[in-house]
Amino acid sequence: MPSLPPSVTPDWAYEREHWRRGYFRVAGVDEAGRGAWAGPVTVAAVILPGLALDYPFRDSKQLTAPVREEYAAEVRRVALAYAVEHAWPDEIDELNILGATHAAALRALERLNPPPQALVTDYLKLRTKLPISAPPKADALSYSVAAASLLAKTGRDAVMRELDLQHPGYGFAAHKGYGAPAHRAALEELGVSAAHRRTFAPIRRLLEGGGSSLFPLQP
Repeated sequence: MPSLPPSVTPDWAYEREHWRRGYFRVAGVDEAGRGAWAGPVTVAAVILPGLALDYPFRDSKQLTAPVREEYAAEVRRVALAYAVEHAWPDEIDELNILGATHAAALRALERLNPPPQALVTDYLKLRTKLPISAPPKADALSYSVAAASLLAKTGRDAVMRELDLQHPGYGFAAHKGYGAPAHRAALEELGVSAAHRRTFAPIRRLLEGGGSSLFPLQP
């Protein structure tokens, strides 16, 4: 499916499919950080009031950092329930990135109070007994998933700022653990930190002595 333009506005179409079946507490689920080389993958789950209101929430990738923080605060203010969970590098290395993302998502859903009756996710096909819609690009199409994307992104960014203080020199606060040139240069100089995902190919090659020339240009 092609990328959606920034002008796309979320609506309630996927939530309404569940509402028509009598499931009124619909949780949106989204993640941040799956492609990063360091730090956690972060998953948020959000149940918005089923009032079909127009919110300013958008896919977090479409927004500047200050606007994301502003909208994330509004999500926390209006949500019926929300939760944010992290899967850290050791869990990612043990389960693989998809398995760790699913595990964090299920933990977030378990923390919702009241519990959800149905789900809309951004193409995350969770193993759950709950009715689920998992369309691609749901963070740009669904208010609930857009709200979750805001909490996941801002929550993970906060973690990466903390990791930047714990592991100075890598630039985590700037590139958020993705494979930016500054990150590759820091790895060449400093080596692999405890915050890195050791099973990710560029990090694994470095640990195996493959050298920086094996780093791909993209994460």
